[in-house]
Amino acid sequence: MPEAISNTSPLLYLYRIGIIDWLPKLFDRVWVPTAITIELNEGQQKGYDVPNPSEYQWLHIKNPHAMPSEWLALDLGPGELAAMALALENPRSILLLDDLLARRTAQAAGLTVWGTLKILLEAKAQGLTARIEPYVDHLNKSGMWISDDIRHRILALAGEESAK
Repeated sequence: MPEAISNTSPLLYLYRIGIIDWLPKLFDRVWVPTAITIELNEGQQKGYDVPNPSEYQWLHIKNPHAMPSEWLALDLGPGELAAMALALENPRSILLLDDLLARRTAQAAGLTVWGTLKILLEAKAQGLTARIEPYVDHLNKSGMWISDDIRHRILALAGEESAK
């Protein structure tokens, strides 16, 4: 199994739909930079229902050694930048990101990027669930904007017929 480096949003969305514990079943190791734990802790302090990184023994904190200076001019958060920099230092890992600008930047740097929806597809492919449609719909209700077109394409990739 591959190793993963996660940004905040995949952890948050998987937590909100009750399947964050699928990550250690899909990956040998899941790393997050300290910037991600700070973002999650700030969310908790503001009263948001977010995962507490210290509750997941499979979640390992690892920070990048350096940050590409050209990325600092982009409109990306500290968590995205740190996760992307860590992925550059660990090129065999899979970078878990949802933000479009961050994804495009990471892909341009040659990194392998999965979003939350790709995680659902992979979970189905590995037999963790028979259907992803309920999770896709729950994601949409949990704050992740998913267009009708994206929903239909993801379900088609999963081989699921949409009842809607």
